[in-house]
Amino acid sequence: MNTTSALVRSSIWIAAFCALRLSADVVETSNGARIVGKIKEIHGGTITVSTDYAGDIKVKQSLVTSITTDQPVAVRTADGTRVVGIVSATPGGGERIAGPEGSRDTTVGGIAASWAAGEEDPDVVAARRKWSYEAGVDINGQSGTHNQLGTTYGFRATLTGPADALQLYTAYNRQEAESTVSTEQFKAGADYEDNFTALESWYVKDEEGFDRLNDIAFYDVAAGGLGYDLIKAANETLTARLGLSYRYDRYTTAGSSALSSAGGDAGLEFSRKFSTSSLTDRISFDPAFQDLGNFILTHEIKYDIPLASPFWKLSMGMANNYNSRPVGGTDKLDTIYFTRLVLDWGAK
Repeated sequence: MNTTSALVRSSIWIAAFCALRLSADVVETSNGARIVGKIKEIHGGTITVSTDYAGDIKVKQSLVTSITTDQPVAVRTADGTRVVGIVSATPGGGERIAGPEGSRDTTVGGIAASWAAGEEDPDVVAARRKWSYEAGVDINGQSGTHNQLGTTYGFRATLTGPADALQLYTAYNRQEAESTVSTEQFKAGADYEDNFTALESWYVKDEEGFDRLNDIAFYDVAAGGLGYDLIKAANETLTARLGLSYRYDRYTTAGSSALSSAGGDAGLEFSRKFSTSSLTDRISFDPAFQDLGNFILTHEIKYDIPLASPFWKLSMGMANNYNSRPVGGTDKLDTIYFTRLVLDWGAK
């Protein structure tokens, strides 16, 4: 009786194990590897398989000889046909997608994309423009022998598409020493960039605001031109810009005439994403044609570190603003060092 019970229990475990093995997706490669798990996605020439033993595994589609799924999935073939069904290998080395509306034969290479049934085509999702947002604040102060209070606020909204990007931003900086305002700066701007080739783009931008530190009651810089990606990788980019601008400065200092001049616009932006952090470095140069010795040079470098919450990060860096022709006896170079708490949400 004990022997019979043991055999029954063993048979049940073997059957359960076989059923478990059969209820998994299988990807076989040209070098003989057999990956068992759940196919999450086929997109961009890569097959992503979720496994219990190694997490997500990414396999080049060109190295895969056969695919088998245990549940219906959505498949788009190279000719644009969309089919929902179970994928299985055929004796001739192809793939068959069998669904309630019939079956379709193709090859592994003929599968342009695959995703979970009921979800959206990843190419449709990738082509959709997405908004992302950042709101940051930096407050520092000192009391005692010297009383000082500094506040900086910033907000940036970015609409990103597959080949273009629109940025809307604003920032305010106020510094008080001994209850006297020593610095007050405000800016708001927009920047739009469109890639008409893989590496080339055109851009337009406009920024306006005021700068009490440099006795500027109102300023506006509008520019447009061409850009070129010197480096363009998944986690690293370096983009150069060159174009024309119009610059207007109206000063608060008595007797100082406003600056209104066409000019040039040159810029360089570098960004690098690490495993858990990122680095951004921007520099722009705007000379006035009516006096080439009159120019503005701006530079900002920052390093972002995510915090425990996915919506918060710490941004550390510095911003430099160099005005070659300051008014009111102010210094040419204005530098701000910051450690800023940033709320980050929206598309990543």
